[in-house]
Amino acid sequence: CLQQAEEVIPSAQHKETPVYLGATAGMRLLRLQNESAADKVLSSVGNTLRSAPFNFQGARIITGQEEGAYGWITINYLLGNFKQVSGWKKLLHSLKSLSETSGALDLGGASTQITFVSKDLSSESPENQLYFRLYGKDYQVYTHSFLCYGKDQALQQKLARDLQATWIDFYFQTVENSSLPDPCFHKGYERTINISDFFKNPCTSDKKKQLPFSQLYIKGEGDYQKCRENIQKLFDKSNCPYSSCSFNGIFLPPLQGDFGAFSAFYFVMNFLNLTSEPNPLALNKVTSTIESFCARPWQEVKTAYHHIKEKYLSEYCFSGAYILSLLENGYEFTENNWQMIHFLGKIGSSDAGWTLGYMLNLTNMIPAEEPAGPPLSHGSYVGLMVLCSLVLVSVLLFAWLLFHKPKCLQKGIV
Repeated sequence: CLQQAEEVIPSAQHKETPVYLGATAGMRLLRLQNESAADKVLSSVGNTLRSAPFNFQGARIITGQEEGAYGWITINYLLGNFKQVSGWKKLLHSLKSLSETSGALDLGGASTQITFVSKDLSSESPENQLYFRLYGKDYQVYTHSFLCYGKDQALQQKLARDLQATWIDFYFQTVENSSLPDPCFHKGYERTINISDFFKNPCTSDKKKQLPFSQLYIKGEGDYQKCRENIQKLFDKSNCPYSSCSFNGIFLPPLQGDFGAFSAFYFVMNFLNLTSEPNPLALNKVTSTIESFCARPWQEVKTAYHHIKEKYLSEYCFSGAYILSLLENGYEFTENNWQMIHFLGKIGSSDAGWTLGYMLNLTNMIPAEEPAGPPLSHGSYVGLMVLCSLVLVSVLLFAWLLFHKPKCLQKGIV
């Protein structure tokens, strides 16, 4: 990345070009597991960035709330929802609702974020509220980041839960027979997991069990319905201390407006060919497509997609089912409002994601107040001048007629 930047940016501007690095949920997890290791990673990254000819501004781990907010800023900036307007258009623009911003749905490997402007925010859960003033407008934003609910960590959670549910049976098994059938992998697929590494993860450490074997063998079943049932157990809907919740007792106001779903939301849906239509596909169509893919034998899938790395290919069935569970069971999108979700890879030529929002915020490229500018655009000035000229000519003509009446009119008056 640095080498490419050196080629793209003119050398005369290298020293004045700032470089920032933000780390997200994978590093948040590492910091929970081993803080000194996380510090060493940041230090090493910082040393490398300092060696580049740019103006290094620091490397840090951003919070989940920041990650959600920056994703929201990115997609609304790229969609032009923050653009300032002037002249007669300004009045029309001021009449628009703030709900015309788009919500942001972000899915990574270790966390997932939901962020949107809400008119129904109250004092119920102030930790989920952010306030922005951009171009002279106030935005009240709801955001929450779920650590351990990115697609990779969700899979680890599911496997740990499955293992926990059957650990008594496993306790009496020999090493050779320690296999776990999994409906979220294709039939014929097998994977080996090292137990010691598996429970080191902060997302699974609370489910640790003593087992008489060191490795676990996963065997795929390719059953979408059973897979969804297993995944839905990750979302605890039993307790809600607020007027409404998403899952695990986290406040969620009513969903409002359109949502841009990016990062892994887009990558998985794009692989499943569910993003090529100009309009979002109906929820039942999306469900049937993922169900059909999960039912395909592993050997057939591996042959059809031989160019994709096996680890990633093997998890698309789970990831597709997980995305639907998260959106339906977690956030309660339904058949009626599914069309609000737009899976975005790029907006124009720019990637949808949190990184651009991070840069815009750090460099103050979106001012809080509307920058001072001409009250009218050039086109409006020209139109106004033409109108004034026509009015002036009309007034002069009327005055001339009034004081220099034609003789015929004078005789008529006499």
